[in-house]
Amino acid sequence: MKRVSFLINIIFFQLAICPAIGQEKSTIKFGKISAEDFKPVYSIDSNAAAVVIADIGSADIVESGSWFQLEVKRFKRVHILKKEGYDNANVQILFFTSNTKAEPIENLKAVTYNMENGKVVDSKLNLKEGMFTDIITKNLVAKKFTFPNVKEGSIIEFEYKMVTNSLSNLSPWTFQGEFPELWSEYKVSIPEFFYYTFLPQGYQNYYIKEKKETSKGFILDLTPIYLTPTKVAFSAAIDEHRWVMKNVPGLKREPFTAALSNHISKIEFVLSAFRYPLPDKNFMLDWKDITSSLLKDEDFGLQYKKDNAWLNDEVSRNVKSLSGQMDKAKTIFNYVRDNFKCLYYNQSFPESSLKDILKNKSGGVASINLLLIAMLRKAGVAADPVMLSTKSHGYPPIIYPNINKFNYLICQAIIEGKKYYLDASRPEFGFGKLEWECFNGLGRVINDEATGIEFNSDSLLENNTVSIVLSNDDKGNLSGYIKKTPGYYESYRIRKLIKEKGKEEFLKETSSTAVTDITLKNQEIESLSQYDETLQLAYDMEMKNNGEDIFYLNPMFGEGYKENPFKSSTRLYPVEMPYTKDDVYILRMEIPKGYQLEELPKSTRLNYDDGGKSFFEYIISEKNGTIMLRSRIRIARTFFAPDEYEVLREFFAQIVNKHNEQIVFKRKK
Repeated sequence: MKRVSFLINIIFFQLAICPAIGQEKSTIKFGKISAEDFKPVYSIDSNAAAVVIADIGSADIVESGSWFQLEVKRFKRVHILKKEGYDNANVQILFFTSNTKAEPIENLKAVTYNMENGKVVDSKLNLKEGMFTDIITKNLVAKKFTFPNVKEGSIIEFEYKMVTNSLSNLSPWTFQGEFPELWSEYKVSIPEFFYYTFLPQGYQNYYIKEKKETSKGFILDLTPIYLTPTKVAFSAAIDEHRWVMKNVPGLKREPFTAALSNHISKIEFVLSAFRYPLPDKNFMLDWKDITSSLLKDEDFGLQYKKDNAWLNDEVSRNVKSLSGQMDKAKTIFNYVRDNFKCLYYNQSFPESSLKDILKNKSGGVASINLLLIAMLRKAGVAADPVMLSTKSHGYPPIIYPNINKFNYLICQAIIEGKKYYLDASRPEFGFGKLEWECFNGLGRVINDEATGIEFNSDSLLENNTVSIVLSNDDKGNLSGYIKKTPGYYESYRIRKLIKEKGKEEFLKETSSTAVTDITLKNQEIESLSQYDETLQLAYDMEMKNNGEDIFYLNPMFGEGYKENPFKSSTRLYPVEMPYTKDDVYILRMEIPKGYQLEELPKSTRLNYDDGGKSFFEYIISEKNGTIMLRSRIRIARTFFAPDEYEVLREFFAQIVNKHNEQIVFKRKK
């Protein structure tokens, strides 16, 4: 166990160990509340809506009769300071069980404390009236309750004990959440013959991280395991682990964050094996074991691998006049995309039979894409499912195989030796295109080889181009045109808006958001129904001469950055952009008739990195009465570590400053 834990810590984090203070303990105890506890101002975050005073838990594997149980204890105290912290009063306790009628939670106590007339008044939770049970699945149950009489300034606390036979579900521990935590502690006690893999995560250092070893005598009846009368008595080591984090800042969602769950400080446990004197047993399956099981599953692999004669007419009707595999694949893809409605996207396993999906013309993302796979195979196109985890769901499994970490399913089609990744669940999405949410690391092909595929955001490039040309007309105004070629994902967003609002309403709203004194007309949109392509938008443009002696003009015409997307002064976790980008803006305009150039912004080029792969340039000049401007922002990667945040924030601050500079014109005398 020691070796595995050490290796994973090296892979994931450099965590501080403080053995000198290992004996330090929290002095917070349930029910010990005084008037002084309501007075402190918390220096960790003076604006916090709530502060977790203490969150202390333990998980011990203990002998029970002739086998073992998992005994979990938890105590938590929170000071609620503002209404925005009221969510702390809603508590959910999850547990796994083979019997949903079982009640593994013991000695639950929950109390709200308030100051009234200078005295501490408590309001206890009525367990019979205030506790609710929510059966999430046949094996996962939630106990829920809400604290009574919660106000601004309330202190709430609860504690409980839970006993379960499910040793494979050793409770994880979260040291960090939305609100600051002054003391978060977790202790785990594991006999040496149970081998667990430890999976730590986060960017906060441990205040205390220690391990002690004790020993204990056991008498076990292993008859159910060996199937012959077997009783053993032995002595074995008990590994006692203790982790403490102190003054942990609250984690708030910032722009360009895939999933906060990726970055909170926590530790999880995976039961890996039984060791001597138990019979050796390995619980860590490899990916081939998992995909092999899925391929034989009647509700998964066998659905699309079977002959599926009921699909003959549907496939034949779509491809009967086609011979090439690419033509067949695109036709079937278009048919499924355009005729089936996706009801939910958080799905890696079909909710019903593919025959029912075909009949109902609707289903989840996994069901729709499995139907696509079945139809492609029927048409002679090689196709397999690919499971992945979307960005908002969290990072996919890296260290150990875990099918439950996936929440999305797409199709891999191999056509003329080339691989294409398809998602027929999204209207207006092109062949071979995936939502940027899918580019979240390692995915897994459900085939005999269990092939791993890297979906990297750095492989996505969003090109946006805007070109404006303005010249003096015979009315004394500036007139010309603006042409835009948005990137693929921006094109997809526009297509969705047009579908919701209609083309005319979209164009009307676009015109109404133009810069003051600018009129847009004769709008055109090309490639609206060509989902594999980006859009092209074009407008005629006119800017009236207002006759002022001096007027100021922003040459970006509303197309630049108006504010910095990175507002926080610090950031505790990485910046994760959805794709790389290359934004190009070009302006060519004549100096307005009757005016002369008084002041022009200065040109600049700013490299983000030493190699100049990511940069900002703003090149502006005037020659023979014509102003030329080229602004380009190139961001060549998507992941920026926390220690890069200050530089990245300043980089965009300079872009904002430059994009808001103005040209000054003065009327000729």
